[in-house]
Amino acid sequence: MLNITLLTIGKIKDKSINDLILEYLKRLKPYAKINIEELKSESFKVDNKNKAKEVEGERILNYLKKYPDSQVILLTENGKTFDSVEFSDFINNENTHFIFVIAGSLGFSKAVENKIKTSLSLSKMTFTHEMARLILLEQIYRAITIHKKKEYHY
Repeated sequence: MLNITLLTIGKIKDKSINDLILEYLKRLKPYAKINIEELKSESFKVDNKNKAKEVEGERILNYLKKYPDSQVILLTENGKTFDSVEFSDFINNENTHFIFVIAGSLGFSKAVENKIKTSLSLSKMTFTHEMARLILLEQIYRAITIHKKKEYHY
């Protein structure tokens, strides 16, 4: 069974997005152990954006210290792109604990970007962290159905 953690900054505020996330978590349950860890987002004003990003980055790095053997992947607009079949090949390794990290609205701190070199892009477009979480879960579900030869991806 796949072991995947979504490490996110901030909580889901939009109920309709949350309902869809719960639907994909339900669909994934027979195939993967999915854990969602929500770290506190830092409030900020124009003059302290960098400080807020650094604090969020420290929270991410502190969490990741508990999982030194995991495959950590940052979701960034400049990350590696996959089509759905390639992504299925990439994540279907049941011996690996994947941690996908979704930043808050300010993005990742330099400390996080310098420490974690593997990144994934869902699109060249920018999404809210809420939408990124939903899209990633859908793509994980799609990847599993491709690997298991279930009817979902055509």
